[in-house]
Amino acid sequence: MTNEASHPSTRRLRKGGPNRQLRPVGVLLLVAAMIGTFLIFSGPATAAIGNPVVGAGSGLCLDVKDASTTPGTPIQIWTCHAGSHQSWDFTAAGEMRTFDGTRCLDAKAGGTTAPTAVSSYTCHGGTNQKFRLNANGTITATNSGLCLDVVAAGTAPGSVVQLWTCNGGSNQRWTQGGADSQAPTAPGNARTSNLTCNSVTLAWNASTDNVGVTSYDIYHDGQLMKSVSGSTVSTQLSVVANATWGLYVNARDAAGNVSQASNTATIAIPPCQADNQPPTAPGGLTGTASGTTVNLRWTASTDNVGVTGYDIFRGTAKAGSVSGTTTIFADSGLAANTRYEYYVVARDAQSNVSPRSNLVAVTTGASCGSAICSVSQLATDNDIPWGVTTLPDGQLLYSRRDAQNIVRLDPANGSKTSIGQVPNVQSTDGEGGLLGIAIAPNFSSDPWLYVMHTSPTDNRVVRIRYLNGLLSGSPQVLVNGIARNKFHNGGRLRFGPDGKLYVSTGDGQNGDWAQDLNNLSGKILRINADGSVPSDNPFGNRVWSYGHRNPQGLAFDSQGRLWEQEFGNAVMDETNIIVKGGNYGWPSCEGTSGTCGTAGFRAPIRTYPTAEGSCSGIAIVQDVLYISCLRGSRLYRATISGGGLTNVQSLLAGTYGRLRTVEPAPGGGLWLTTSNNGDKDSVPNNSNERIFRVALG
Repeated sequence: MTNEASHPSTRRLRKGGPNRQLRPVGVLLLVAAMIGTFLIFSGPATAAIGNPVVGAGSGLCLDVKDASTTPGTPIQIWTCHAGSHQSWDFTAAGEMRTFDGTRCLDAKAGGTTAPTAVSSYTCHGGTNQKFRLNANGTITATNSGLCLDVVAAGTAPGSVVQLWTCNGGSNQRWTQGGADSQAPTAPGNARTSNLTCNSVTLAWNASTDNVGVTSYDIYHDGQLMKSVSGSTVSTQLSVVANATWGLYVNARDAAGNVSQASNTATIAIPPCQADNQPPTAPGGLTGTASGTTVNLRWTASTDNVGVTGYDIFRGTAKAGSVSGTTTIFADSGLAANTRYEYYVVARDAQSNVSPRSNLVAVTTGASCGSAICSVSQLATDNDIPWGVTTLPDGQLLYSRRDAQNIVRLDPANGSKTSIGQVPNVQSTDGEGGLLGIAIAPNFSSDPWLYVMHTSPTDNRVVRIRYLNGLLSGSPQVLVNGIARNKFHNGGRLRFGPDGKLYVSTGDGQNGDWAQDLNNLSGKILRINADGSVPSDNPFGNRVWSYGHRNPQGLAFDSQGRLWEQEFGNAVMDETNIIVKGGNYGWPSCEGTSGTCGTAGFRAPIRTYPTAEGSCSGIAIVQDVLYISCLRGSRLYRATISGGGLTNVQSLLAGTYGRLRTVEPAPGGGLWLTTSNNGDKDSVPNNSNERIFRVALG
């Protein structure tokens, strides 16, 4: 019902209709009784426990119908009036209590499918009475993931509230008066025990919070593994044999605030059984030349447990590696008219190596007829080269993530010069630090260097003068308040053909922020060169697109379209075309996994399994997209055709290890950097990285 009769303030006035009129004596007695009651209970008013929860689409309050304390009373929206049945307390246990804590919001019969009715019910601690207020304004049931929803997007008093599939509508967004914005403290002393080949126990010291910790999120190396209740400080995790993982914990409270991460507990996971038997030798190795690229094929090895990879050798040097299910390899960028000899070996999970395959000799062609003509090393670095940009004179600048300084590199001779330290940078014992850099198109006349970095409190974008070959003066802060955490810091900067600066930001390990248009995290931002908000931005703030997890690649094509590369959690990465005001679905959707059919979500142009991706940088040269991948240890090449990608190739697979950043170089080539060592620990100068120039065919 949506008429006034559904609310106690009007229904009480109507009791005693034509057949129940009060006689005058009855009226006097009633008035006297009311006065007596008032006299007995008069005194200072006691505020209801909790705060009103207001619907974004209606402006009305979440309300227990008829102010009834009867268990099972339905929930509706009604004009706000501060009654105890409109005051809701989000407890540390994850409950939504009303009536001064005596009743709980309850999913009827433990329902987990849409629609499920909700009511006020006696609190019993069941999973169907656990809810979470998310940073994007939704309230989700923890047992189902469904959203608290006003039926049919009703906005009239008395509109019924239920649980429904989350769709981002205003009838599923809520705000609470007196909201809590203080995050819990970081969990302490993360530690492991009982490590086996398939499980481990992780424990930590409890966080504290001004209201209460409601849950902990458990990660390995930036990937969410599971969440546990706020009263839990130890849990068993499933692991993968023969891997090395870094485990850590974040705390949450009922308002959706997320703590900084705990320390990292590193584990080297043992094999499940001793295995000393190597794979059989790969067979039937053949090779053909296509210009200065050699294409190899072989027949698969066998193993008593399983082949995990193949290593390809050119002479005595390893030319690359591929997964255990791949039996082809392209060796690119070779010298013309040159004879090369190759062999292949297989390996298993315990590093047993097979005998060599047969040897094959191939002579390259007279000229480059392939995607990559040559790869030449310009320099090495013992820190992580992260952001790269080219100066007008052809030299390049790159940021050293953990050492927190910027270096100028002359590609003509490989000489390096530090141009200065960026102040107020603080790493995160993970992937934060000194990140993306960029220069504006008018750099020659207005020499600002734009920098994104992690500070002690946030991620931010600053600009610093570049004068006489050095950083000069104090940074100007253009954007601050972007969430920081151990991982998921985003960090790429790119000036567009419109002269605006585009910024990729991570979700700060709180996926809910990606959907919150008032939060800068999990977004692509667009700002003027001075940090101000462009007048044509879609939401009146710096947000250009939203629903991103950890985007790190940005590049523009010849049509002025912005392409973006984004890390997935554990399923798939994404390549997207970014449009004004677009919602890319995270955390509900990862690539094409999850509730990706939700109205308004933008679909990715292409997805990649995380094992073959985890790609950080992208560059576009002559409308060909290049994607540099960390875990996948390869460079993807794809032709931009209309709104899609065609002729997708995997290049340099395993040749140089983990590839971090790819950028256009003068003359139509690429700069390419590695990220093989120390890229998850924030320790300066503990890496062994290379910077390359790639000549393209």
